[in-house]
Amino acid sequence: MSLNAPEQTAVKNASSLRVAIVAARYNPEFADALLASVTAFLGEAGIREARVIRVPGSNELPAAAQHAAGGGPRPDVIIALGVIIRGGTLHYELVARSASEGLQRVALDERVPVINGVIVAENEAQAAERCAGKISRGAEFAAAAIEMAALVKDGG
Repeated sequence: MSLNAPEQTAVKNASSLRVAIVAARYNPEFADALLASVTAFLGEAGIREARVIRVPGSNELPAAAQHAAGGGPRPDVIIALGVIIRGGTLHYELVARSASEGLQRVALDERVPVINGVIVAENEAQAAERCAGKISRGAEFAAAAIEMAALVKDGG
């Protein structure tokens, strides 16, 4: 893939994978860039359409992921995207921990891979670098999603 994603296990037929993306709207400049890089990578891998569910913030991602796992055609993988930037209080730590633990719980309870694509940054410059800069975390999240979906789908 051309979006600087890490090496991944070869996937024979990525176009057959059903992908759901749950994406926070908070910090829209960064969140939208992250979503764009994920969908671009998925498109390059042959996945033409992913179900996208937008939610207010990262704290809402686990509930949206659980909804995606149980509603409509069951996805082979769920990618959860959000951007949390340190502020003047510890609130960002609470949201980051809550989102991470909730996403893991959904993956285990629903038996569907959930990629934790929540960027937790110290400042806006760090968030920009990871969401829209040289470091393509979105492509990394998409590559991980394809690999995990293929692992589960193929029974490997």
